[in-house]
Amino acid sequence: MDLRLHRLRPLILALSLLASAGVPASGRDHDEARRAAEAGEIRPLADVLDLVKGKLPGEVVGVKLEREGGAWTYEFRVLDGKGRLFDIHVDAKSGEVERTKEK
Repeated sequence: MDLRLHRLRPLILALSLLASAGVPASGRDHDEARRAAEAGEIRPLADVLDLVKGKLPGEVVGVKLEREGGAWTYEFRVLDGKGRLFDIHVDAKSGEVERTKEK
C-alpha cells in the first residue's frame, strides 16, 4: 500500500464520519469555501497537509475549515502517540501554523 495513502487513511475516515454525523454546515458555507479556493484566498486541503505534516505532533483525525475574523483557518484535530488530542490552527492561505492547543 502507498505510504501516503496509509497516512491519509485516518483523515479520510474522520472526514467521512464527520460528513455522516451531520456536522452543521450549510450549503452556503460550502459555496463560500469553494469560492475562496477558486479565488486563491485559501489553499486546497491536500496542499496544506503537505506543508504542515512534519509540524504536527501525530496523526490527523479530523479537520474543519473556518472563517475567523475574516481569515480562513484549517483546524486540524491531531492525536499523538500518547493518546493526547490537539487542535492545530493553520492559516488556510499561507499554510502557517498559527496556534496549537492540547485538548
